[in-house]
Amino acid sequence: MDYFVIISILVVLAAIFGYINVRFLKLPNTIGLMFITILFTLVIFAISYVDDTLLNAERFIITQIDFKSVLLDIMLSFLLFAGALHTNFEQLKIQRAPVLVFATLGVLVSTFLVGTAMYVLLPLLGLEVAYIYCLLFGALISPTDPIAVLGILKKAGVPKKLETKIVGESLFNDGVGVVIFLTIFEIARRGSDSVTALDVVTLFGQEVIGGLLLGLILGWITYRLMKSIDDYDIEVIITLAAVMGGTVLAQYLHLSAPLAMVAAGLFVGNDTVRASTMSEVTETYVDKFWELIDILLNTILFVLIGMEMLVLTFQGNYILVGLLAIPIVLACRYTSLLLPINFFKEKLNFVPKTNLIMTWGGLRGGISIALALGLTQEMHRDLFLVITYIVVVFSILVQGLTVSSLVKKVQTEEPL
Repeated sequence: MDYFVIISILVVLAAIFGYINVRFLKLPNTIGLMFITILFTLVIFAISYVDDTLLNAERFIITQIDFKSVLLDIMLSFLLFAGALHTNFEQLKIQRAPVLVFATLGVLVSTFLVGTAMYVLLPLLGLEVAYIYCLLFGALISPTDPIAVLGILKKAGVPKKLETKIVGESLFNDGVGVVIFLTIFEIARRGSDSVTALDVVTLFGQEVIGGLLLGLILGWITYRLMKSIDDYDIEVIITLAAVMGGTVLAQYLHLSAPLAMVAAGLFVGNDTVRASTMSEVTETYVDKFWELIDILLNTILFVLIGMEMLVLTFQGNYILVGLLAIPIVLACRYTSLLLPINFFKEKLNFVPKTNLIMTWGGLRGGISIALALGLTQEMHRDLFLVITYIVVVFSILVQGLTVSSLVKKVQTEEPL
């Protein structure tokens, strides 16, 4: 089965599941698609006791897809550029200080809190795991997923200045989270004695700062090219070339492609650049094109996440740890946000219960699963993959469905 057939099957499934959701369930697309796909997979599991043809076909499709590479190396750049392109740049500029702290210090603190908590919990359930591997789990589960967040917050009624904090944090912290994960991964692989503090700082600086600088350069080049012509077809293609060429260049230079695409998207999408670069027709076409890319890749992504349950090794103690990890991850995120929120809340007039809404609205998604799939067996891949999947499914189905109710409840108690 070639890749065109696999992609065709995924698009057809995404279209069918999307139709069912819009026509009958009327849930946000990310939630509805994941729910229907999981339900579909469970039905196939049930049918397999009579005839395993469908189960084998679905399992074959999943085994032919390198989810980690597809998401992190290809899809993520398109999704982050599309998200950044439509982010309120002026609000983000006002909130830049807390967003920066949330996306860096917040992720780092959460990584160590989650890792330490798991290191204490796992032996109680008969699972001996080295601390460095627990930190790896903390690194992959701490970043909030911009793909899940962007899709759900649009319908949640979150106040704009708070939405900017959550979306802005999500756009940047996945790139930072990936760098933290790769740094800890390298320490775990090579041994702590062979990795110096300078190595860590160099890797972090190269990936993060280099990625942001590359993104700004790409954004400026895109801006200059679009400003010099007035042809919406070519201008749309220029934005597409910036994402595809920029991603390849970032990977070649060992820079953070996700952060580069966020920076490029914010540069091209801000109102000042739009006004001086794009005609009204071009702006409409560029926005509609990237909205379509965003929707298409999102539908495929969440169908894939739902189908990934086929590669999990379900054991009773793994499932129990996964369920216990849900409150641990939420508590660690809440704690990691306390200091920056208290520091900035007076200056930037934070809305009431910002920490609670950011904790519950900080959803995990495909990035965490992709990173977990990148673990080796020595790093307890099967265990952490099950835990990650349970946390992600809870995050999207439960938190995603109730964040709107939480916002309304807070608004009733204390007007936002």
